[in-house]
Amino acid sequence: MTTLVKGFGIAVRQSREAQGWSQERLAEQSDLNRSYVGEIERGSVIASLHTVEKLASALGVAPSVLVTRGESVHQRQLVRGLQLAAIAC
Repeated sequence: MTTLVKGFGIAVRQSREAQGWSQERLAEQSDLNRSYVGEIERGSVIASLHTVEKLASALGVAPSVLVTRGESVHQRQLVRGLQLAAIAC
């Protein structure tokens, strides 16, 4: 999967953990399967817009907040990758 998908998953996990919730609780609150929430958080599946909306609603944020957080994680990983590549040269 792309780094952006992984970044989105990290953003979901961070938001869930900030609430003090388990994956099971987030799954219940968003009407999703717990194993699917885990796959999203690991970045092994691409969440549909409908799923992004469900997760955001359960977490009490706008869907754009989750996507923006995911983009931020993605950008940090890109910068870190470039920094590591520069060190290796």
